[in-house]
Amino acid sequence: MGWTDERVETLKKLWLDGLSASQIAKQLGGVTRNAVIGKVHRLGLSGRAAPSQPARPAFKAPRPARPAATAVPMARRAAPPQTREVSAATARAPSQPAQPEERGVATVLTLGAHMCKWPIGDPATDDFSFCGRRSADDGPYCVEHARVAYQPHQGKKKASAGELARSLRRYV
Repeated sequence: MGWTDERVETLKKLWLDGLSASQIAKQLGGVTRNAVIGKVHRLGLSGRAAPSQPARPAFKAPRPARPAATAVPMARRAAPPQTREVSAATARAPSQPAQPEERGVATVLTLGAHMCKWPIGDPATDDFSFCGRRSADDGPYCVEHARVAYQPHQGKKKASAGELARSLRRYV
């Protein structure tokens, strides 16, 4: 449907009355919201008498109360890492099954910049948390979790001449 003089006049009146482009398109019928916007721009109708605004409540509903944070015993709070030697027998190897850790002290909301960001538990459950101990200066994890997260680089063993000859036979 085209833009007749009568429809253009109706468009101008409705636009200056403050109706939205969607509302005008519904009243005119046969045109889309984008067609109304395009015609308004081509006609140069930028000013409005009263812009259309959705009805808003006069007050905001109060937010639900947040659950109080549970007190964390002093023994579990972030303490400076103690330097101690770890023997090869006590160091946990990556191939050993991980033992369940106790709940951390930090949540997503309480996690700070220098706190260990090691996740503990399933994120889908209510008791999910982060370690929260003081992190090492050069990373996001505390000393214990950095040992688990970052494994030392295993250098590639150089092949002997015999192994190299055997691997090349399949290509010759």
